[in-house]
Amino acid sequence: MVERQIKLFEVSDVQKFVNAASRCDFDIDVFYNRVVVDAKSILGVFSLDLTRTLTVRCNGHDDRFDKFLQQYAVA
Repeated sequence: MVERQIKLFEVSDVQKFVNAASRCDFDIDVFYNRVVVDAKSILGVFSLDLTRTLTVRCNGHDDRFDKFLQQYAVA
């Protein structure tokens, strides 16, 4: 299991994130505080506070998705 901290700034960023997550064949969760949503659900991701840093938890590995996450990684 891998966790990454990301920040999504625009609506298009959320759309790209959900599309990239949907291509993975393993579960991916996004959470902030106590709220956990499926990363493959656009409504779920939009329900989060996008002004905050989000944590992405991957229950598998995909090189393309890892490279995608690096674009939005928080240092």
